[in-house]
Amino acid sequence: MQRQSLFFTAPGQIEIRSEPLPAGQPGQVLVRSLVSAISAGTEMLIYRGQAPEGMAVDATIEDLAGALSYPLKYGYSLVGEVVDGNSKEARAWIGRRVFAFHPHESLFWTTPASLHPLPDDLPPEDAVFLPNMETAINFLHDAAPLVGEQAVVFGQGVVGLLTTALLARFPLAQRLTLDPYPLRREMSLAWGADVSLDPGEPSILAHLAQRLRRYDPSGRADVAFELSGAPRALQQAIDITGFGGRVIIGSWYGTKPVTLNLGRDFHRNRIRLISSQVSSLAPELTGRWTKARRWQTAWDWLARLHPADLITHRIPFDQAPRAYALLDQRPDEHLQIIFAYS
Repeated sequence: MQRQSLFFTAPGQIEIRSEPLPAGQPGQVLVRSLVSAISAGTEMLIYRGQAPEGMAVDATIEDLAGALSYPLKYGYSLVGEVVDGNSKEARAWIGRRVFAFHPHESLFWTTPASLHPLPDDLPPEDAVFLPNMETAINFLHDAAPLVGEQAVVFGQGVVGLLTTALLARFPLAQRLTLDPYPLRREMSLAWGADVSLDPGEPSILAHLAQRLRRYDPSGRADVAFELSGAPRALQQAIDITGFGGRVIIGSWYGTKPVTLNLGRDFHRNRIRLISSQVSSLAPELTGRWTKARRWQTAWDWLARLHPADLITHRIPFDQAPRAYALLDQRPDEHLQIIFAYS
């Protein structure tokens, strides 16, 4: 039996290769892919050659073993159906729709322990957003927003939009968002932002400060989220955050250099820079929270928000190179791109 697998072969190069499906190991299940989502952040770093080569892909996920080196299979957001099993217990999974942190490919063997069964009433197109929703929840856990605070979110890609949607459910004073693309700013307003601005407009920090003075004379935010992947945005986030405020850094910059000016207000204002990464839990929560609890919370919010509305392009898997060219060259035209497997 053959399967189709996506490989990053060099910067700017994608191949769909037909390869023999390996034999499954005892206790494993065979998953036939239905849809998978492209991560516009991490996958673009790999596509552009900006990921640190040789770094572990993700040591915490069974199906993402190995290093960030070409040729590389990658992807971590796939929904499929179990079609076979290599033991009596494994065959009990046949017919289940499941989520997998697995690279883009049409068929694969894996252990049931690495799979997450979909809730019965959740469509695959919503379920494929599970990692992004879990990440957005993690950002809010690290930020710990308070009643009446003002939040600023830099970046309104998919993770930024989900973060904004969750913040909209908190009794904050206001939520201000920034993104260079009109499509994302429009969606940001629809998903709960009070104002959405272009970070490249002249005097953007003065504009933000003017709006923030509505609730705080200092014109500074209580918490800022840097989710754009743009190093310049981190400086803006620091500059707009007030005394004792928090900057949640959710972006992974890869090999892109980040130069910060910390010689002005940062030091005296005791601003906290918080690295927020979803592969672990905030240390202060580990007495009560587990990854399983956070996953369940993510499932619940997927059912409430129905993020499938953010899918702008559904591309057949055999046309994958077209999807990455679109991501790279026309970022203003899309929100979420998914692969559909025949």
